[in-house]
Amino acid sequence: MFFSAVDTLRNNLEESVRKIGSSTLYVDKWPWDGGPDFPWWKYINRPEPKYNDYLALKSRMTTAEHIAYVFNIGNSVAKFKSNSATNITVNAATHEYYQTQSAEIIEGRYFTETESNVGSMVVVLGATIAEGLFPSGNALGQKISLLGRKLTVVGVLKKEGSGMLINTSSDDIAFIPFSLGRNLANYEQYNPSIVITVKPTYTLEEGESELKGLMRSIRRIAPQREDDFSLNKTTLITAQLDQMFTVINLAGFCIGIFSILVGGFGIANIMFVSVKERTNLIGIQKALGAKKYFILTQFLFESILLCLIGGAVGLVMVYGIAFVVKLATGFAVLVSLKMVIITCFLSTFIGLISGMIPAFMAANMDPVEAIRSK
Repeated sequence: MFFSAVDTLRNNLEESVRKIGSSTLYVDKWPWDGGPDFPWWKYINRPEPKYNDYLALKSRMTTAEHIAYVFNIGNSVAKFKSNSATNITVNAATHEYYQTQSAEIIEGRYFTETESNVGSMVVVLGATIAEGLFPSGNALGQKISLLGRKLTVVGVLKKEGSGMLINTSSDDIAFIPFSLGRNLANYEQYNPSIVITVKPTYTLEEGESELKGLMRSIRRIAPQREDDFSLNKTTLITAQLDQMFTVINLAGFCIGIFSILVGGFGIANIMFVSVKERTNLIGIQKALGAKKYFILTQFLFESILLCLIGGAVGLVMVYGIAFVVKLATGFAVLVSLKMVIITCFLSTFIGLISGMIPAFMAANMDPVEAIRSK
C-alpha cells in the first residue's frame, strides 16, 4: 500500500507539472527553486515584471509562439442572483494567456485582443465557479457581479479537478482582461508574470537563452551585473520532486526491508514447524527411495506458495482500499502492473530464502531416525 500511495502521489504531481507546460517559460521576480537555504534577501528588492517588458518581448522575441502577461488580483466572491461562489481566484491576463495554458474551453470563447486592450467587462469562468453560479447551465451571456463590476460571461472552462499538493487547476479561477484588471488594482503589487511558450521548431533551452538576453537588454543590465529577474520552468519543480521522492523511496525501501525480514522469519517458522510435524512422513518417503531434491523441492514449493498467497491477499487488500478511496473521494489510487510484478517476484524470493534451511533439514534427515521419531 505504501508504494501504491507513492506511485499515486508521483503521478498526480507529474500531471500537475505537465499542466504548467513543458515548453513554457515564466519571467518572475522570485525563482521557483526555493528551500530551507533560500536566499530571499537577494530577490526582495528586484522589480516586478512590467507590462512594458511584456510589450518589448512581444515585439522582439523570435523563438516565442505565444507571450502573455498575467497577475493574480486575489480571492473574491462572484454572485448571480441568489447564487454565489466564494474564495475564487481572479486572474487578469492578456488575450494570449489561454494559449499558454492547458485549460480547455467547453462553452463560449476566451476574450479577444481588442477586449483585452480596451478592458471590456467580460469574464471566463472556471468549471466550479460556473457550476456554483449556474447549477442548471446556460452561463453564456449572463451578467455576474465580481470585484464590484457587472461582467458578462463569454466562456466556461472544462473541469480539471484539483491536485494533491500542487494545484494547477483552473476550476476556481475567473479570468478577466488585463486592462480591466489594471483599472481595478495596481498590478505591480500582485506578483505579475510574463508567460512564454516556445515554438515547436526551437528547444526550450534556445528559447530560454534568447529570453534571458532580451530581458537583460530591455532592462539595460550591465554585463558584470546579475539578472534582476528569474526565468522559471517546470524542470525546476521536477528537480525538487526528484529529490523529495528519492527520500520517500529510501524510507519505503527501509520499511520494505523490515517487512521482508518480519515476513521471512514468519514463513521460516511455519516451515520449521511443518518439517517437525512431518518428520515421520519424510522418513517413510526417503525409505521408499525419494531423492534429496524431491524432499527439497517439496518444501521449497510450499514455502513459495505460502508467500505468493500472502502477496495475493496483500494485493487484494490494496485494490479494495483503492476502490473504497475512489468511491469516497473520487480520487483514483494507482495500482500499477509494475507493483503487481514486483509483489510476485518478492513473494517468490522471500519464499525461496525462508524455506531454504527447513527444506535442507528435511532433505538431509536420516530415514531411520525420521521414521522412529514421534
